[in-house]
Amino acid sequence: MAKKDKTEEIVEEQLDTTAANSEKEAESSDQEKKDTLSQEEKLQSELQTEKDKFLRLFAEFENYKKRTNRERIELFKTASQDVMQSLLPILDDFDRAYSEIAKTSEKELLKGVELISNKLRDTLRSKGLEEIEVNVGDSFNPDDHEAVSQIPAPTDDLKGKIIDVIEKGYRLGEKVIRFPKVVIGQQ
Repeated sequence: MAKKDKTEEIVEEQLDTTAANSEKEAESSDQEKKDTLSQEEKLQSELQTEKDKFLRLFAEFENYKKRTNRERIELFKTASQDVMQSLLPILDDFDRAYSEIAKTSEKELLKGVELISNKLRDTLRSKGLEEIEVNVGDSFNPDDHEAVSQIPAPTDDLKGKIIDVIEKGYRLGEKVIRFPKVVIGQQ
C-alpha cells in the first residue's frame, strides 16, 4: 500500500508539474499572442498613417494641377488683353472713317473701309473680344459705364440716362477691358 501511495504521489507531482508547465506555456503563449497582436496593431496603425499621408499628398498634388491649369488659362486670356487694348483705337478710327466717308459720294471707298473693318472685327471677335452694347436712353450705371460729362437733359425722360456714346466699350471674355464712355443727362 505504501508503494501505491508513493506512486500516486509521484504521479500527482508529475501531473502538477505538467499542469504548471502547461499553465506557464499557456501564459507565455498568451503573452506572445499579445505581443504579436500589439505588434500587428502597431503595424496597422503605421500603415493607416502612411495611407493618410499618401492621400493628403495626392490631394495636394491634384489641387496644384488644377490651380496651375487655371493660372495658365488666365494667363492666355490676359496675354491677349494687351494686344486687344492696343487695337481698340484702331477700331475707333475705323468707325470715325466710316462715318466720314459715308457723308461723301465715294461708295467704293466706303465698301473697302467697311470690308477691312468687318474683317478686323471678326478676327478680334473670334479671339474673344465683344463690344458692350450701349444705346441712347439706357439707364446710366457707374459700374458699367464711364461718364465723361453731364449736360442738361433735352427731355425729362432722359434725365439720369445716357444721351450720347463717346467711345464704345469692350469686353474680353468675362473681363471688361474698356468701359463705354458716355454723356448723361443732368437730373
